[in-house]
This record gives sequence, C-alpha cells and structure tokens, in this order.
Amino acid sequence: MNILVTGANGQLGNELRIVARGSAHKYVFSDVVEVEGQKTLHLDITDIEAVRALVKAEGIDVIVNCAAYTNVDKAESDSELAELLNAKAPENLAIVMKEAGGLLVHISTDYVFGKEPYNTPCREDMVGTPTGVYGLTKLHGEQNILASGCRYVIIRTAWLYSEFGKNFVKTMLNLTATKPELKVVFDQVGTPTYAYDLAEAIVRIIEKPVEGIYHYSNEGVCSWYDFTKMIAEYSGQTQCNIQPCHSDEFPSPVKRPSFSVLDKTKIKETFGLQIPYWTDSLRKCIKNLL
Repeated sequence: MNILVTGANGQLGNELRIVARGSAHKYVFSDVVEVEGQKTLHLDITDIEAVRALVKAEGIDVIVNCAAYTNVDKAESDSELAELLNAKAPENLAIVMKEAGGLLVHISTDYVFGKEPYNTPCREDMVGTPTGVYGLTKLHGEQNILASGCRYVIIRTAWLYSEFGKNFVKTMLNLTATKPELKVVFDQVGTPTYAYDLAEAIVRIIEKPVEGIYHYSNEGVCSWYDFTKMIAEYSGQTQCNIQPCHSDEFPSPVKRPSFSVLDKTKIKETFGLQIPYWTDSLRKCIKNLL
C-alpha cells in the first residue's frame, strides 16, 4: 500500500514517521510547513486539485489526515480558517479518496462533545454538541466525510501530547520547573493521549480497516490538575506547589468540555487493541523528553 500522511510535521504526524519506519508499506509525508531534516512533500489540502495530483502521482491507497486547525481559543475569532482546515479540507480528501477507491483515516476530537453534561464516557453514537468553533468545525469535517461516500475511519481523540511541537506536557514541564506555585483547573475531566500510542493504533487499523467512527485515548480518567501533578512527579519537579482551581479563574473565549472521557470499547473490540494506561504512557514520554 501507498499511504499519504497529511500534517506530517505535527505531533501525530511525527510519531507516525517513527512507527512507520519498519513498515512494508510506502509512506509519503506531506505538510505545508517545512522542517529541516524531515523529508516532506508540500501539499495544501485546501486545494483539491493539488490533492488529486499528488494522489495520482504517488498511487495513494490510504490518506491519514493529521492536519487541523487546533488553536481552540483563536478559532472563536478565526472561524473561516478553522472551517476551511477542519471541514472543507477533509471533504477534499474524502472526495479524492472516493474517486480513487481508497481509504481516508481522519483524526477528530473529543471537542465534538461538551454542551451536554455527560457524566459517563462518550460513545461514538452520542450526538455531537460542541461548545465552540473548533469543535463545531471538526464535527462539520466528520459530516462532510460521511456525506462524500468514501471509505473512511474517523478516530476521535483527546488531550494529545508527544515529544514534538507545543503541547500541555511540554508547557507544564517548563512551568513546574520555573514557577514556585501553579494553579491548574480540576473541573475539566478527560484522558490524555500519547501520540505515539495513537500512531501505533492507526498503523494497525490500516492493515484491516473496518469503516466507522471510533474513539481512542489512553486508558483511565483525570483532570488537568491530576495530569499536571503526574507530569511534575515523573520529571522530578516536586518543588512547585500545584493547586487545583476552577475553570472560571482562567477566562477563555470558549467554554471547554467539563467531561469528555471517551468510551473506547468499540475500537478495542473491533481491532483487538490493548490500550496503555495514561500514566504509563506519560512516564515513557517524559523519559524521552528528559
């Protein structure tokens, strides 16, 4: 198989580069951002003709779409660009894969939920109720893929972190090392996801894909406060006094989901996945970073 990864210089794309090294398949990595030392084809996925040309030239069988507009706060004032990248661009990929008879693996988000006060893990068949532009545009992207009629696997994930790019773990490693005291919200609950674990799951799913929408995060549940406490503990930054606080102490242009734990029963049963517990994966990532 020939597999195209879009957004290849982001967190998940970089982990897919690592996981794919031992693959018998040909992986093609694309992005609009060049990174020194990374072999990357330039591809603007908002340009459907550019997508068509690359898919034809490389004989692509599968697209893994890791590209997205992910700045949750900024999306509120930048809704047109968010819609373009999160809804229109996936539609372009879906249309081209439909034409080529290929498979689209698309990465979505727990932010498609949030308005409804769920207190049990969110299943794939629950109605999406986004609280902001980011979640709404990601939901539109899912809907556009389904409407295209292409073969698809949509994977919703949450709280993604890795050794690459900007993310919560790297931010908190810096803050707990440099601040004597830190306040972190405890009233938003979900599950962190190590991008390497998700990359391994994607590579496995591509081998025997079963169409549908799936949920993937690491196992377990925590708040951002709990997450930060573990980051500090595993990195040895115990001198920082980390205190829980309410979300309203950090005013934001968008209301974030208070409970977006994802039910992973479907993906585990369909693909036989063993998903690591969140603290085990966090420990591995921090070890790599340090």
